[in-house]
Order: sequence, then C-alpha cells, then structure tokens
Amino acid sequence: MNKLLGIFGLVVAILIGVSSCERIDAGHVGVKVDMYGSSKGVNGVTECTGWVFYNPLSTKIYEFPIYIQHKEYKDENSFTVNTKDGSEFHVSPIINYSIKREKVPHIFDKYRRSLEDIESGFLKTAVYDAFRLATNNYTAEDLISNRQGFEIKVRQLLEGQLLKEGFVINQFTSNLEYPGSFKNAINAKNNAVQAALMAENKVKQAEAEAKIKVATAQGNAESMLTVAKAEAESNRLRQSTLTPLLIQQQWIEAWRKGGSQVPTYMAGGGEKFMMNIK
Repeated sequence: MNKLLGIFGLVVAILIGVSSCERIDAGHVGVKVDMYGSSKGVNGVTECTGWVFYNPLSTKIYEFPIYIQHKEYKDENSFTVNTKDGSEFHVSPIINYSIKREKVPHIFDKYRRSLEDIESGFLKTAVYDAFRLATNNYTAEDLISNRQGFEIKVRQLLEGQLLKEGFVINQFTSNLEYPGSFKNAINAKNNAVQAALMAENKVKQAEAEAKIKVATAQGNAESMLTVAKAEAESNRLRQSTLTPLLIQQQWIEAWRKGGSQVPTYMAGGGEKFMMNIK
C-alpha cells in the first residue's frame, strides 16, 4: 500500500512539474500573470528563450512575439475617409510593425488581449484615426497632387500614437484609391494631354516637311541660277572672242578638213563663194 502511494505521489509530482513549466520560443517574450492575491496582474517579463517555471494553479504564462509582424487591413477591414471638401477616398493599408521587448508587460496589462485581438482592436483604430486626421487636412485635388506628403503625415500621426505604447512601425503603405469620378477626370485629362502632344507633334512634323521643301526649292533655284550664269558667261566669252579674222580662220580650217572643194551657195541666180557671206 505504501508502495502504491509512493508511486502515485511520484506520478502526481511529475505531472505538477510538467504542468508548472513552459518553454518560451525564440523571438517571443513571456508574460507571467498572477491570477489571485494582492499581486494579481502582470508579474514580470521572463527570458525570451528557455524554460519558465510557475504555479499553474495561481499563475498563467502568455507569449508575445517581438519579431516583425505583417498586417493588412483590406476588404472588410479597409477604411473610407473624407477630405475637407467631402470627397471619399478608400484605403487598404499594409503595416509591418514590431513590439518593444520592455513594453510587453505594459501592453498586456493595459489591453489584456492577445496580439491578434490588439491588431483588430486598438491597432486598427489607431490606423483609422491617423488616416482620418491626415485626410481632413487636404482637399481632394491637393491630396491627389501631394500623395507623398499625405503618406508622410499619416505615418507621423500613427507613430505618435503607437510608439508611446510600445509599437514600432517598420514599414507602412497606404494603398490610397481615388474616387471613381476622379479616376475618370484623370483619364480624361491624360487623354487630352496625349491628344495635344500628338497634334503638336503633327504640327512640328508639317513645319519640318515644309522647311525641307523650301530648302529643296531654294537649292534647285540656286542650282539653276548657277547653271544659267555659267552659260551666260560662256556665251559672253564666245561673243567677245569671235572676231572676223577668227571666223575666217575657223572657216578655212573647216574647208581643209572637208576637202579641196571651195564651199559655195546659190544666190542671185548663180553660185557664189561662202567666204563672201556677211
């Protein structure tokens, strides 16, 4: 009997020992919470790794990841915000964030929720408020033309709310979507700009072609003028050198080349020498 009681006690002790320790995974912080007594609440932060021993009857261990978390607020979790002139914009933000290790007890003590619940509660509200406050500083036209400044403003507001609570924003994207009416207006404007550019290019092309034709015509005219001047100068030179003596000499040379017969022509009813022609 005593042997059985000893074995039973040993089994109970083993079970209690197993149930009173927990291993904190790497990249996590363990929060030990007292469930009863005057010290009820967050008891402290354990090591990020290793085994934690505690009384399972009066204490509970919660784990919080401290590595970077990725959260997308899309579909039913997306937001609609208004500019100060009443235009509606749709946002589906994406956030990469992490939790400061030393702030884990404070976060759990304040919200008493798992990180997933905090994301869908406090964190979502903080993101919405940052977008709402930032959007209300712009008109729709100003917001569209100053997208980068808008996102900087949203991040500043968001960090102002989250850093003091222990949340660090590592990366942030707004995914801002314009209203349908503004999309149509932007498309129409882009089409008008493209049409204007095409028309301007056609005008420039026509001007270029006209200049080419003018240049070609001028070139042809100058070429013809040059040829005409050359011919006129040649004729002038010929006329200035054709003296009677020279003509007679050329006639004699032509006679010699043509044979011994003296060239004649018919005039006044008889045959006459050509060298008498005046």
